[in-house]
Amino acid sequence: MEKKEVLFLLTEHWADWYIGQAMAQVSFADDYVSKTISIDKHPKTSIGGLKAEIDYSIEEYQSLDNLALIVLVGGGSWRNNRYDEIADFVSKANNSNIPVAAICGATVFLAKHGFLNNVMHTSNGLDFFKERLEDEKNYTGWDHFTFSQSINDGGFITANETAALEFAREIMLVLAEDEADFVEYINDWYKKHKHGSAPHAI
Repeated sequence: MEKKEVLFLLTEHWADWYIGQAMAQVSFADDYVSKTISIDKHPKTSIGGLKAEIDYSIEEYQSLDNLALIVLVGGGSWRNNRYDEIADFVSKANNSNIPVAAICGATVFLAKHGFLNNVMHTSNGLDFFKERLEDEKNYTGWDHFTFSQSINDGGFITANETAALEFAREIMLVLAEDEADFVEYINDWYKKHKHGSAPHAI
């Protein structure tokens, strides 16, 4: 059986530390495979200097039949770019009931394009959101903003800048599709990495 794809959408200056856990866990799963996608096929360099090859451009990714989830990776370029082509791709996925995950600055991108208006969501604090969305008329979701590490609602996973681990957990729980053994593994994995394996780790 062909593995379903989880697309990690990279922009220039993507943040390395946000996706390591999520990407690794996806790769460990039997039914899924991690792939990269961007606005073009040029390699994208992370904030830490890691150059990532791009598997697909958005333009060439036409069929969503084998797509399980899209992950918008936070980074330095979301603030100064609207990325309308990415918004169109997210809209297409959302209309096909494919979940979308975003962390840090990528949550603001979703808000700018109106995706979070009717779902519970979070980001790097309310002041962060207000500063970046002050003049955005497309965002009307203030009543749905929540102070959470990461939250999954209405097909969108959002997370703040300190929540890479929680972000990975929410992504994997979506992919688990309520399979009891997989869910138990994810929760045990999360507790171990959150609190440590030493007897008195805090």
